Amino acid sequence: MESIVLASTSPRRQEILKMMRIPCQVMPSNVDESLFTAKSSIELPKILAVAKVRAVVDSLPEGNDFQWVLGADTVVVLDEKIYGKPKDFAEAFEFLSALQGRTHQVVTGLALYNGRTRKIAEGLGIAMVTFAPMSDEEIEWYLGTGEWKGVAGGYRIQGLAACFITKIDGAPSCVMGLPIFELYDMLKKQGYLIID
Repeated sequence: MESIVLASTSPRRQEILKMMRIPCQVMPSNVDESLFTAKSSIELPKILAVAKVRAVVDSLPEGNDFQWVLGADTVVVLDEKIYGKPKDFAEAFEFLSALQGRTHQVVTGLALYNGRTRKIAEGLGIAMVTFAPMSDEEIEWYLGTGEWKGVAGGYRIQGLAACFITKIDGAPSCVMGLPIFELYDMLKKQGYLIID
């Protein structure tokens, strides 16, 4: 099976690819996500995923090419406001204070570069996550775990945030940052088969 270049350093995305038995190598794109914040909240993750893939493909010396480059980006959306990665503890507290007791969207955009066609396929996964009401003490306790660092919305469903999540409508893998069904469907349509 051909190796896929992952334009992300996310350990969760690497774990999902490993679980799917897809060999991958990591090559972060270093895209400045702040340049894209004016975009529509639903389309933003897909736009960022494409930008990450293009940055990796464009960084290659002429004549060198990867067959496959995968980019992904995740945002949390509540009341049409985007909650990306909190910059510090205070912002993470602000995010979870807004999310607690409510249902929000988690949107993950995908982009897959096919080196044979030199085209980028795009996909989108959406899940709804409902948090139970949380006290300030519970939010501070959770943030004290450090799980909020580097993740959209300031929480990880595969960690202790699960103590407060009452419902997920949609794929948990979408909330983790790499929706498996959408990825599998995209790979299959591009001729990358994981089933021997």
